[in-house]
Parts: sequence; C-alpha cells; structure tokens
Amino acid sequence: MTTNLDYEDKIAVLTLGDDENRFSPDWLETVDAHLDTVEREAQGLITIGSGKFYSNGLDLDWLMANGDRAEWYVARVQALFARILTFPLPTVAAVNGHAFGAGAMLGIAHDYRVMRADRGYYCFPEVDIDIPFTPGMAALIQAKLGPQAAVTAMTTGHRFAGPEALAAGLVDATAAESAVRTTAVERITPLVGKNPATLAAIKTTMYGAVVAALH
Repeated sequence: MTTNLDYEDKIAVLTLGDDENRFSPDWLETVDAHLDTVEREAQGLITIGSGKFYSNGLDLDWLMANGDRAEWYVARVQALFARILTFPLPTVAAVNGHAFGAGAMLGIAHDYRVMRADRGYYCFPEVDIDIPFTPGMAALIQAKLGPQAAVTAMTTGHRFAGPEALAAGLVDATAAESAVRTTAVERITPLVGKNPATLAAIKTTMYGAVVAALH
C-alpha cells in the first residue's frame, strides 16, 4: 500500500495506493493525515488509484480476523465518507479503474467523478455478497443518485462500465485511461478559490441527514 500526495498547482492529488486500495485501519489513518495536509495547503482535492483499481473498499480479510472490532471499523469508514462529503474544498474522484462497494461509496462522496471510459466497473456488490447497506451508506448513495438508478445500483449488484455509469449519473464524465487525471484537473480548476468555511457549511447543510446517518 502506497498512498501518495502530490500537487497540480494548488490542487492536491491523493493517490489511494498501488493495489486494490482496500480500507485497512492503517490506510484509513494515512488517508486522514493526508486530508489534514490538503485542508491546510490546497484549494481542491482529487483522489485517484493506480493500475486496475480505484478502490475495492472494505478490507474484508482484516474484518474477518477482527470481528470484535467490526462496529468500530464501520464507524471509521463512515467517518471518512462524511469527511469527503462535506470537505471544505472542491473534490473530484478520478476513477481510474474498478470501484467496488465502499470504494464506490468513497467516489460517490466526492462532488464529482471522472471515470475511465474503456475499462473498469463501478459497482455496489452488497446484494451479491450478503452485506446489507448500513443506513448511512444507503443515505449516501441515495443522496447522489436518482431513485431508479439507486434501485438498480443497490439491489442488483450491476457492474456499470464507464459509459453506463455516466448515463446512470454515477459519474459526471468519462475519459481515456491516459486522460482521467487531466480531465479531473480540468473539471476542478474552475471551482477553486471559494471560501472553505462557507463551502463546508453549505455541504454540511445539503447533506445534513446523510452525515447524521453516517455518524
């Protein structure tokens, strides 16, 4: 796992890792520390994976080995979703590859999403792996998708390729693999420079019910 923070001018680009980028406790701690830095130093946030994966979400191996800490772990993951949802800067998820489960939820928590057009799936597989959505997770997805898209995404486990994800409103743009990052930068650049406290207050009001459910 190698998370990394670099910059395009005033825009922070957080690379989630170089593998499946699952949410281990160490990963969550590292990402939170990077987000602290972004809040201090940047005017916008892009998250991206590398290779085949944006993120495959929950670290199920860790969860199975630490079942007694499941409640703590889910709360920790949902706190990350709430933080991104109400982040005081513009946010774009550059979905370079597969985004599954909680990884797809992390993407949904951003203001906007750009997805690779030709490969990779956006998917909420919970119905197929017998893990019902928590109220917070359901609220997050339903806040960002139209009702019918949410039904399909949440109850069928459908794997949306880039063009389908765009049509369903899961993502806001698609791009070639080589252009996912630059397209995200182009989308976020006109949005920087807003007052962070005002932006955070607006997002917190917009998503008040979701944040309450996540917490």
